Amino acid sequence: MSQSTDVRIVDAVCSFEPVPFRAPLKFGGRVVENCILINVDVTVEDQQGNHEVGTGSMPLGNVWAWSTELPGETTERAMKDFAEKVTDLASQIPHYAHPLELMFDLTTEYSHLAKTIAVQCGIEEAFPELAQLVAASPIDAAVHDAYGRLHNLNSYDTLSSEFMNDDLSDYLDDQFHGEYLDQYTLREPKERMPLYHLIGALDPLTQDDVTDDPKDGLPVTLDEWIKADGLTHLKIKLAGDNFEWDVERVARIEAAAVEAQAEQGCTEWFYSLDFNEKCESANYVLDFLRKIQADTPDAYDRIQYIEQPTSRDLKAHPEIKLHEVSKLKPVVVDEALVNYESLLLAREQGYTGVALKACKGQSESLCLAAAAQKFGMFLCVQDLTCPGFSFLHSASLAARIPTIAAIEGNGRQYCPGPNKKWANRLPSMFDITDGTVGTGVLNGIGLGF
Repeated sequence: MSQSTDVRIVDAVCSFEPVPFRAPLKFGGRVVENCILINVDVTVEDQQGNHEVGTGSMPLGNVWAWSTELPGETTERAMKDFAEKVTDLASQIPHYAHPLELMFDLTTEYSHLAKTIAVQCGIEEAFPELAQLVAASPIDAAVHDAYGRLHNLNSYDTLSSEFMNDDLSDYLDDQFHGEYLDQYTLREPKERMPLYHLIGALDPLTQDDVTDDPKDGLPVTLDEWIKADGLTHLKIKLAGDNFEWDVERVARIEAAAVEAQAEQGCTEWFYSLDFNEKCESANYVLDFLRKIQADTPDAYDRIQYIEQPTSRDLKAHPEIKLHEVSKLKPVVVDEALVNYESLLLAREQGYTGVALKACKGQSESLCLAAAAQKFGMFLCVQDLTCPGFSFLHSASLAARIPTIAAIEGNGRQYCPGPNKKWANRLPSMFDITDGTVGTGVLNGIGLGF
């Protein structure tokens, strides 16, 4: 333990960047056609008076993070207000500490701030904890980035007892006494990682499905994407409340993939299934899996995991148990995962895996990654249609967690604009030819790029 490495936040600035989509993305019955990036720059200083600046960026993601009947404009405004105000609060923390400690101190203000903003916006329902985490995630990333830069180290090399004042028992529970995050992260990023390509509910599979071609030089159909990028990992968005459509969708994707992969000479590829919590019960998922196994057994064998099939409100639905589903395939918790307590509850209800997301905060993600590893859970990293800096942040997280085998990256499909300024600097992260991204380059100071 060494307090001489601690920093405090002396300045933090938040701004917003609109990003159009080249194609609409449909998931969970909702359609997204644009996004707003929350960009944050943070200046930290150490006790010797040295200063450094760090950056964080993340899509606002209100459609995903705030499940509601409220107008999108309302939740977007509330999350923008939260992002601005939590950034201001961060620069008011008076003491020096490690980024993890600073961010967990800041989270104690989230609930009160969320209630205040909801009242100011005339919102009568609760401001979801997930939406709070997403809006605050850029400041979290920026503090970790600045801390690493100040010490001229990669941020993942500042997670040991040499830098942290408290062990993981302060952030999780006594099972982690004497343990630090360096035990659950890698000192070098994985050299390459498979990329999970998203198939949205509106995405055309073959040329016969195309109704709107942006004609921007990028692939449009699934078979085109597979051939262009050499894809081996495909994430399928399903309805969850339309059994016949879901079964047919998987069958059509399997047929398109078989044909395209044959041309590539590829014999092994994988699927993940994302119902975006639309299934009313575990029985829907069980019946669906059994139907897929009977009708298209090869497709069933390719399923690597299932993501959040039922409601994110675990406490409101204690009757939903996923143990039988998880005997067939790993079931990972996503929207419901907002803290350690929710992870423990998810395990009780039958979840056997965790979907980490940088948009829930670097600090929270690192702690949950440690807990998932200790409990022997399946781990994956999903993104929030992250372009540019936010994708690199998400990829750096995935590349430093030992048991994560692949990473989702769909910003290149729907909103590739912010990727352009990074592509020349880190071509291995954006020039996809064999279905993988070259995460070995994410070894610089700060968050790694």
